Amino acid sequence: MKGPLFYSKILLFGEYGIIQDSKGLSIPYNFYKGALKADENPSEEAKKSNESLVKFVTYLEQLQTEQPDLVTFNIAELQNDVKSGMYFDSSIPQGYGVGSSGALVAAIYDKYANNKITVLENLTREKLLKLKSIFSNMESFFHGKSSGLDPLNSYLSLPILINSKDNIEPTGIPSQSATGKGAVFLLDSGIIGETAPMVNIFMENLKDQGFRKMLKSQFIKYTDSCVENFLQGDIKSLFQNTKELSKVVLNNFKPMIPEQFHQIWQKGIDTNDYYLKLCGSGGGGYILGFTEDLDKAKQSLKDYKLEVVYQF
Repeated sequence: MKGPLFYSKILLFGEYGIIQDSKGLSIPYNFYKGALKADENPSEEAKKSNESLVKFVTYLEQLQTEQPDLVTFNIAELQNDVKSGMYFDSSIPQGYGVGSSGALVAAIYDKYANNKITVLENLTREKLLKLKSIFSNMESFFHGKSSGLDPLNSYLSLPILINSKDNIEPTGIPSQSATGKGAVFLLDSGIIGETAPMVNIFMENLKDQGFRKMLKSQFIKYTDSCVENFLQGDIKSLFQNTKELSKVVLNNFKPMIPEQFHQIWQKGIDTNDYYLKLCGSGGGGYILGFTEDLDKAKQSLKDYKLEVVYQF
């Protein structure tokens, strides 16, 4: 057996901010993908994935008992498939901020949820919020606290604009230009990031009044502007605001940036060759980069592996 493919995602803007009601913009990233599968001779990795699914099934059983109005699953079929060795076959790196658990959650919902909301129907705001809530509850198994956006993005395979916690909508993004000099890219930190500890640091920091003030007056302000600039195709303002956002993150989110990247983060701000920001919760995994001149950025970061996500 092999199920349909679900893709990774990239939250271009909004990491941490959306917890505090900033805008956000999430796009599918088709370079990485995953699907539910069963093999005759499973690999070690497949066995590990299957063991994790056993625990996940127990969690989902409990979820539907506690919240039957939210979601129920065909648990018997799911248990049966997991007993037969089903696993999630995925090229999506874990702990890299590109939505590995999100794609798995989307795949399980797609195959086993009863009365599921499908991509083909008219997706009203109510339906989107219901899906987001279901996915948030399902994905909490992996992260402790989840917005539900990663699975939603993976499930719909559409860019999603987050206006606020209760207002999300599929959106169009400016079309890519293969010859464009400007680009969004991923920088591999070579370190696996853990979401939960990073979110905990952030929640601790929120208790500090100064930190909360900085979030509102700077972090959320620049995040919201970046989302608007990007969607309107206003590249000049986008880079001005991304630079400011990059500075704010370097000054206030140091624990989320691996230490060996503090210097090249600053270098981007000083030279304007590129600007870096967090991809997901940080602490490792990918770092997201924005540049007006891809060749310059590649030269400047020649010791690192860049993956281009979007060109304009």
